[in-house]
Amino acid sequence: MTDAPETILHRTDASVSWITLNRPDAMNALTWDQRDRIIALLADASADPAVRAVVITATGKGFCAGADLRGGPATTTGDRVAGDVARMIRLGAQRLITAVLDCEKPVIAAVNGTAAGIGAHLALACDLVIAAEPARFIEVFVRRGLVPDGGGAYLLPRLVGPQKAKELMFFGDAVPAAEAERLGLVNKVVPAEELETTARAWAERLAQGPTRAIAMTKQLVNASLDGDRATALAAEATAQEINMTTADANEGVASFVERRTPKYLGR
Repeated sequence: MTDAPETILHRTDASVSWITLNRPDAMNALTWDQRDRIIALLADASADPAVRAVVITATGKGFCAGADLRGGPATTTGDRVAGDVARMIRLGAQRLITAVLDCEKPVIAAVNGTAAGIGAHLALACDLVIAAEPARFIEVFVRRGLVPDGGGAYLLPRLVGPQKAKELMFFGDAVPAAEAERLGLVNKVVPAEELETTARAWAERLAQGPTRAIAMTKQLVNASLDGDRATALAAEATAQEINMTTADANEGVASFVERRTPKYLGR
């Protein structure tokens, strides 16, 4: 009797945490256990000074086909009471997306294939998105008569504007990788065989950078879309104050003065 394969693969290499969805036969539809494992790994990455970047990717032909709710909270009308669905969404899809947005390390999505529903939102919540040429992004909810979850109505308008976000969500049409890049959903599209190499190059470049400065920059950019100018400028000034106490900030200034390449330690 053989052990069942791990549904989330994880390794740390060159200061990069690689999180790989591994249910290729199910197009990497997310189970509750997988969701919890990803959330835990992102929390570990935030807390571990040795981890300085994260990549989320998948095996097989699909990145993530959405949520697989088998074994999760009851969702049929006969089994639930008022409040069950809202609780499931808060503790499930929303908690996962929040974990990506709040991770203190830069997170890259390496999208190898179809990203649908919560799978699309998992990718779009990442700081940078690299897609293989066969990848597609699908707001599949409307096809099932559902409202988008996992922060979709929050993420999409901030990436493509409200009108385009409504088009994608109202019709549920598949968006090929090249079109996703044109719309601003994706940073870069590469041939499928170059996806891992490209993601590795970007992640290792980030891992050599000033980790705390990048973390605070991520927080500033994410918060800027929700607040007013005065709040954003106050947050920027506070971030500058905190960052100037880091070793990397001192190294960056010293290296400039000394005309040499900085050596950042992520501290």
